[in-house]
Amino acid sequence: MTERFLQLGASLYVPATRSDLVALGTSKKYPFLRSIILCTEDAVAERELPQALANVEQLLRRLEAGELLRFVRVRSPGVLRTILQMDGVDRLDGFVLPKVTRANLDDYFDALHAADRFDVMLTLETMETFNACEMARLRDVLLQEPLRRRILSLRIGGNDLFHLLGMRRPRRGTIYQTPLAVTIAQLVTTFRPHGFNLTAPVFEYLDSPRALRREVRRDLSQGLFGKTAIHPRQVAAIESQYRVSARDLHTAERILSDSAPPVFRLHGAMCEIATHRRWASLIHERARLYGVTGSLKTS
Repeated sequence: MTERFLQLGASLYVPATRSDLVALGTSKKYPFLRSIILCTEDAVAERELPQALANVEQLLRRLEAGELLRFVRVRSPGVLRTILQMDGVDRLDGFVLPKVTRANLDDYFDALHAADRFDVMLTLETMETFNACEMARLRDVLLQEPLRRRILSLRIGGNDLFHLLGMRRPRRGTIYQTPLAVTIAQLVTTFRPHGFNLTAPVFEYLDSPRALRREVRRDLSQGLFGKTAIHPRQVAAIESQYRVSARDLHTAERILSDSAPPVFRLHGAMCEIATHRRWASLIHERARLYGVTGSLKTS
């Protein structure tokens, strides 16, 4: 695993049944996208699956190399095997696996071959997600090779988890004002110390951009990076929060400097190389990818 997950940004999530799938997947429609997820699962009715797969197959024939990261959210291990047999599948960056548990993990990964270069994102969205012990067991399995090298990120399936609770997130509030705040914190402390990134749950309302931006800031403070966008206009709102402050970037650069002392004071805070270097590396890379806000005088 590397810091490549930082390239995901706001991943546009689209049903694979869309008639404009080729334009979406080739960056012609929304050239500002960093990543896209083509769904053959919850966003597609069972009767529509043949059309969704036909659309994916058509897209694969048209894909060319580019900066857009392209993933397919498969419906099942069988659908994963079907897509892996399609011409041009090697032009995908990887797959999103839904409703992953220890029970179905082997079925998914058995479909992949050692020579495949595909990245995989696992979605945590079943009853087991609420069980801290079960998540620790899943983590221990994912740490084993060759699984570990494939996993780009773990995705938190907020809407499925709300469904299990018989709830829906508040329109103007954030997910951190719901019982899922506890679950998210538990997932972060279970997986992140072992090098796994977690992406934040989708924000399903299109008329609450302020709440969306507030939630992304909370995502970052909770240790999550990346978020599914369900509409193109959510992309800028999400990624604007991934810019780093000039003060944080200055601090990160000082921490990463070869000449930095083990402990020093900067901008009214203690900086310690041994404990802050990982944070500094992430800040430095985020600044490169998403830019910087403010200045040292105003930040």
